[in-house]
Amino acid sequence: MENRKKKYLIVIDMQKDFVNGSLGSADAEAVVPRIDRKIAEGGYDGIFFTFDTHFADYSGTLEGKKLPVPHCVKGTDGWNTALGFGGFNRDNMVEKYTFGYTDWAKKLPGKEEIESIEIVGLCTDICVVSNALILRALYPDTPITADASCCAGTTPEAHRAALTVMKSCQIDVINE
Repeated sequence: MENRKKKYLIVIDMQKDFVNGSLGSADAEAVVPRIDRKIAEGGYDGIFFTFDTHFADYSGTLEGKKLPVPHCVKGTDGWNTALGFGGFNRDNMVEKYTFGYTDWAKKLPGKEEIESIEIVGLCTDICVVSNALILRALYPDTPITADASCCAGTTPEAHRAALTVMKSCQIDVINE
């Protein structure tokens, strides 16, 4: 019997600091119920959640120097998820220490087993676009979709610019 290809949802950095914490915004708050609803509706064979993860030395890192706002420090409340969904475990959680996670090939199955990948989360113009482009490079013939209604950028203009970049790289953008 032939195995069915699978659909995956990747939820990027839906953490309290990005929603209503040190880097939060009304746009980020607005996507929380949409992502919760998308997860509850199902239809995915697997869901992965990335967690932006920093430590006490954040201010000494390059990112900390360029963005001097401590955020998502592991062990703080701001590092925790802002989603109502539970069910995180080591298998579907990804702690990442920079914008994009570079080991997706270790988490996701081989490209011949994937029907599609959908990506949602925060921030569209930093971590969402970074992960979308990494996924595009790893899975060049796999349909990848970004749901714009379930993403928010650092500004509305930056959000729209990131959507344009993703479209240019053959990532389908839905629900603009």
